[in-house]
Amino acid sequence: MTISLLDGSLHVGVFFDKGDHEFEDNICICFTEDCPEEEKIFYAGETNIYITSDQARELAALLIEAADQSSHSSR
Repeated sequence: MTISLLDGSLHVGVFFDKGDHEFEDNICICFTEDCPEEEKIFYAGETNIYITSDQARELAALLIEAADQSSHSSR
């Protein structure tokens, strides 16, 4: 699953890395950028962060909470 952010220049993919199933941190958040070098946030063309399932759930809950607050404040 991938989402594009920052006017399509940043792509964030999230997936379960089956090749790392024996490790606790086997959920990958993959950042790739489609923009000129001087506009990049990350140094590498692709940056991967591996997190545990508990961390993924916590991150998801935080994102949902922030989205809910944003939705309620715009009413």
